[in-house]
Amino acid sequence: MTYAITGLDPEPFAPLFAMSDAELAARSACRVTANADRGFPCRISLEDARAGEELILLHHVSHDVATPYRSAYAIYVRQGVAAATWRDELPPVFAGRTLALRAFGADGMLRTARLAGPGEVDGAIRDLFADPATAYIHAHNAAYGCFAARIERDEP
Repeated sequence: MTYAITGLDPEPFAPLFAMSDAELAARSACRVTANADRGFPCRISLEDARAGEELILLHHVSHDVATPYRSAYAIYVRQGVAAATWRDELPPVFAGRTLALRAFGADGMLRTARLAGPGEVDGAIRDLFADPATAYIHAHNAAYGCFAARIERDEP
C-alpha cells in the first residue's frame, strides 16, 4: 500500500494576491509576511514559507461534504508555487509537528482518528489505511487545528 499527499491547487487562490487589503478583508482574508522560517505552512507547496515571504491567510473549506464532518479553518497559501505531491514520504511541512489524522469513509463520515507525533506519522497513515473502509485521511496540525493536507491511497 502506498499513499500520496498533495498540496492544494494554486489556481483558486491566485486572484487573492492581486486584491487590496480591503478586498481581502471583505473575504475574511489578509496578507501576511512570514517573520520566521517556520510557522507559516503553505498548503499548496506543503513547505513552510521563509522569513520575508508574503502569504495570504484565509478561511478554507477543507472537507466539503454533506455530513456533520464538513470542516473549515484558516490556512496560509503562497503565490507562485506549484501543488506539491509526495508519494510514500512526508512533506517538509509535517516535520516536527504533531498531527491529528482523521480517517474518512467514501461517504465523508469519520471512521476513526489518531494523534501522531514527530516520527510517528508515516506509520499512523499506513495503520489507518490498513482498514479498507478508509477512503482518505485528513491531516490537521494538532495544536492549532488547521488543515494540513489530504492523504489518498496511491495504489496501482
